[in-house]
Amino acid sequence: MTDRQRFIWGEVRDYIFITLGLLLYTFGWTVFLLPYEIVTGGVTGVSAIIFYATGFRIENSYLIINVALLIVALRILGLRFMVKTIYAIIALYFMLKFAQDIVTGSDGKFLRILGDGQEFMSLVIGCCFTGTSLAIVFLNNGSTGGTDIIAACVNKFYNFSLGQVLIGVDLIIIGSCLFIPEFGEPINRVYKVVFGLCTMVIENFMLDRVMNARRESVQFLIFSKKHELIAATIAKKLDHGVTVLDGHGWYTGQEMKVLCILAKKQESQTIFRIIKSIDPNAFVSQSSVIGVYGEGFDEMKVKVSEDENSIRHEQPSQARRNQLHSGQ
Repeated sequence: MTDRQRFIWGEVRDYIFITLGLLLYTFGWTVFLLPYEIVTGGVTGVSAIIFYATGFRIENSYLIINVALLIVALRILGLRFMVKTIYAIIALYFMLKFAQDIVTGSDGKFLRILGDGQEFMSLVIGCCFTGTSLAIVFLNNGSTGGTDIIAACVNKFYNFSLGQVLIGVDLIIIGSCLFIPEFGEPINRVYKVVFGLCTMVIENFMLDRVMNARRESVQFLIFSKKHELIAATIAKKLDHGVTVLDGHGWYTGQEMKVLCILAKKQESQTIFRIIKSIDPNAFVSQSSVIGVYGEGFDEMKVKVSEDENSIRHEQPSQARRNQLHSGQ
């Protein structure tokens, strides 16, 4: 497969999974959250609040708010991200439009498939769907727009998880219910906020859970007499770098080579198969790592001051002289 074919397949794959994520989001939101008038965060939450208070269609306010945010975020996120976000916004607009018609009964009210009095259970199920769907969209370089755009902008420059950013924004949106008289007496508004806070916690927990599971990395230490063949096969099949360490067995007193490999967790089974097919008697240690940063993995999202940035341009001998001169 050529680089161009690989690029095209990657783009097609992204759009397929973004579409599946949007369908999952639409299902969870319109079937479990909307019929019970549960307030959520995000632009859909703002649109829902407007709908509950005024009757203005959700998909219309969703589209208007997102167009405004897209204009602001275009320079920060880049054209490739924005194209997928625009696709997701338009697709979700029509999905929400048709889904609302489907879940509306003959009496003009939304159908409650769990029955009356099941607000909290519907909340839990719905947020599990929406949280998982948001993670699917993000993992495939997309966004559903709205506060996701804000979260993506912050996540691009700072080491905050998407869930943490969304929690801060959602607190503001959900808390606004306290000041909307259309939601009834003050005690009823408090109920709305409490349920909204529950949606926020569950949805963002699912978002971070799915995102981190996909990004989780592992470290392999492989002790084998056939280390050269194992390293060559892993490098060829997985396109991974392999570090060779010098080892010394205390009991046997023999020198041996140790392979050190950092890989994504989902690649573990492939690595185990390669090792077993070459050397079934190899000694292998697998451990989880908190984070792996650099080429092929996550980016180090920390700010570097001008003084710290100038260090990399110094020669080692010059840096040593500067350190001695400063008395450190």
